[in-house]
This record gives sequence, structure tokens and C-alpha cells, in this order.
Amino acid sequence: MCLAVPGRVVGIEDRDGTRMARVDFGGVVKDVCLAYVPDAEVGEYVIVHVGFALQRLDEESARASLELFEQLGLLEEEFGDAWARAETEGTATEQEGAR
Repeated sequence: MCLAVPGRVVGIEDRDGTRMARVDFGGVVKDVCLAYVPDAEVGEYVIVHVGFALQRLDEESARASLELFEQLGLLEEEFGDAWARAETEGTATEQEGAR
């Protein structure tokens, strides 16, 4: 199954004339091409399909989509054990911060 998944841009660089980003998908970080969204900035959310950012997305919509994908088990299909580990670590970190 193919998904377009929202992720947060955490870094941007130029590689051989192509604007590339490091995008965080809830703890799983991947390299993504920004050719279709050249004005994306660090901290913004983008929708990614097969390694290409297709459009920008506001944070509220991105988080809602990620929660829905997680509930449906689709992120585990796409990212496997890394997603489950990131979710567990993220939950532990959030709980520590709340203390």
C-alpha cells in the first residue's frame, strides 16, 4: 500500500543542485526531495510520498493524520519496528517532561 505521510522538516541541504530535507515522521527520520515544495522551511510539515514532499501542511492537520494512521496500523506497515520504538520513546519522553 502506498501512503502520503506527513512529517516535520528538521533539516535542509542542497545536494548536487537538488534541495533535500531530513524529515521526521514521529521519530523515524528520512531523506526527502523538496523539488515540488522548494520553499519548505525547517519546522514546517510536509506530505511525503515515495521520497518526495508534495505539499506543505499545518501542524494540527499533520498530527491528526499521523494519529489516524497510527490507529489504523498503517505507520507500522510503512516504517515497521522503528515506528513502534519511536512512539514508545516519545511517550516516555513526554511523560518525563510532564513531571
